[in-house]
Amino acid sequence: MEEEVLGGIDKDRGHPRAIQIIPDEFFWDCTDELAPFGSDEGDTALSEYRDWRKENPDEPLEECLIWTIESVGEIDASEYSDAIFHEPTVREQIEDPDFDDQQLIYTTDVSVIATAFGQLADEGKIDAAAKPYAARALKRQAVWAKLQPDWAHADEYIGKLSRLQAALAEA
Repeated sequence: MEEEVLGGIDKDRGHPRAIQIIPDEFFWDCTDELAPFGSDEGDTALSEYRDWRKENPDEPLEECLIWTIESVGEIDASEYSDAIFHEPTVREQIEDPDFDDQQLIYTTDVSVIATAFGQLADEGKIDAAAKPYAARALKRQAVWAKLQPDWAHADEYIGKLSRLQAALAEA
């Protein structure tokens, strides 16, 4: 009988290695908007990752991330390079009234982060080929948050992103 996976994140059902790598309560908190799975975007990405994994049990996570970037970010995955987190580029995008940075930066990156860390939570690892995507998303989110002049939680968010960066290196 196949074990039913509950929606959302649950430390009690988390992979032991994931709990060892990132025992921090915020990571496992589905109500913390600044956590990987606490926002609507992160929760949706986790659910979509789990659906994808059920249908593609042997596929590398990179395939799911490419689909995520291309569908959510509306760009070819090859454009999701290190150039995306350069501060002048991010600033220019934020200041462009025709560029939807909420969707094309925030939602895209949060979806990438939740997808990669969803694998960690469920399987205790993040595929090596998927790590550069997650690292880029974490770096761009830190830059994006720093450039939000009226966001009271930017420093807290950047701190959590830094913790995720450390966990990514260990995963």
